[in-house]
Amino acid sequence: MQRTAFSFRALAAHLKRGGLIAYPTESCYGLGCDPANRQAVQRILQLKRRPQHKGLILIASGYFQINQYIQNVTKIEQIKLKHDGAQAITYLMPAKPSCPHWLRGKHDTLAIRFTAHPFAKNLCHSVNSALVSTSANRGGMRPAKTYAECQRLFGKDVWVLRGRVGKRKQPSTIRAWSDDRIVRK
Repeated sequence: MQRTAFSFRALAAHLKRGGLIAYPTESCYGLGCDPANRQAVQRILQLKRRPQHKGLILIASGYFQINQYIQNVTKIEQIKLKHDGAQAITYLMPAKPSCPHWLRGKHDTLAIRFTAHPFAKNLCHSVNSALVSTSANRGGMRPAKTYAECQRLFGKDVWVLRGRVGKRKQPSTIRAWSDDRIVRK
């Protein structure tokens, strides 16, 4: 999908219609969609050749974008999510029973990060939604770090947004919310 300029209104409409996007995050380009759109999530899993049982990460700019998916957290815990999101920490949080299985896979938790990456945070804020955020790559391959790589990998299937990837060398750390255990470093 060759689009260089965009409006957030057009982008939000694209996501609501089930469109896929690629966008810069802390360490690489992310592949995303509206987490409430099952068909869009399935298309991402197919593009990546990723099994659904693994689950996906959601990024958000604030708690109001993810509270429909996870068990309630206190204001202090929301501050912790925001603070740790700035350190690129993703938490496996207890999912509500209504949280779609296409997001959490075989787990009773859902991976959540309050992104501090300026582009990704503004994106979530501007489309007023959390986004699926998985690395822009095919299964087993290294993640795309540039607009051009995403274009080459996904072509017309994904609306690739131009922007700068953050300086992190590794993907986000994943921790269990219940005991702070590191699941992925």
